[in-house]
Amino acid sequence: MRKFLLPVIFVLIAVLYSSIVVVSEGTRGIMLRFGKVQRDADNKVAIYTPGLHFKIPFIDNLKALDARIQTLDGQADRFVTVEKKDLLVDSYVKWRINDFGRFFTTTGGGDYAQAANLLRRKVNDRLRSEIGSRTIKDIVSGTRGELMAGAKNALNSGQDSTAELGIEVLDVRIKQINLPDEVSSSIYQRMRAERDAVAREHRSQGKEKAAFIQADVDRKVTLIIANAEKTAQELRGEGDATAAKIFADAFGKEPEFYSFIRSLKAYESSFSNSDNLLILKPDSDFFRFMQSPSK
Repeated sequence: MRKFLLPVIFVLIAVLYSSIVVVSEGTRGIMLRFGKVQRDADNKVAIYTPGLHFKIPFIDNLKALDARIQTLDGQADRFVTVEKKDLLVDSYVKWRINDFGRFFTTTGGGDYAQAANLLRRKVNDRLRSEIGSRTIKDIVSGTRGELMAGAKNALNSGQDSTAELGIEVLDVRIKQINLPDEVSSSIYQRMRAERDAVAREHRSQGKEKAAFIQADVDRKVTLIIANAEKTAQELRGEGDATAAKIFADAFGKEPEFYSFIRSLKAYESSFSNSDNLLILKPDSDFFRFMQSPSK
């Protein structure tokens, strides 16, 4: 009897263990019986909250769904503004499941990849509508906050609401706004051409001002040199006149000495070069001061 009792006890323990299921904190559970979602008395999908629950062993299967906030962060997408200008907008969405039964049934059994694709499509459609009614200036600086708030409200309660997916959108954020590469290249080239034109204009104006400054400096230098030469000539003339007057006054008092000095200067000029040759009579008046005083 004891031999049969132990296996029975083990089987009962295994069955009891298999009939217990734990729903972790931060998740919700949906029970599947033969692959069919279990519903409550109101024909709604039965949702299992965190805690300990029981199931029929080997028949029921619990599917856990994450109840925490999720982030949908995709690649930048191209949008068109009201001005028909293309923009590359990089955004992300914060969302969570608020209707676990609907989420499970509309996403093919709680497939998060499928849910992300459906949500991304709705978010892009909403952003396309919001961006398409605004200018680039409004999107970049003016009404970006209104754009994000409008997209969030429309996703939660508008025609493209995510409620049909059992999802609540908590926040829509635009991380970055860029122009497409071909547009950016043309804009940069135009900006470079404009800056080059401004630089050429500034250089031209600088050269023109430099020419004016150089001409003014040259004029002032010429005027200063002319005034200096004029003053120098005046001073030189006054000096020569004063010197001539002094010589005249001095030689007027001693005519003989004046004649002697004049003769010495004439000798110096005549014999300054060894090749000079004078043919004069010895008793010429030119040699008067070179003759013996007795003659």
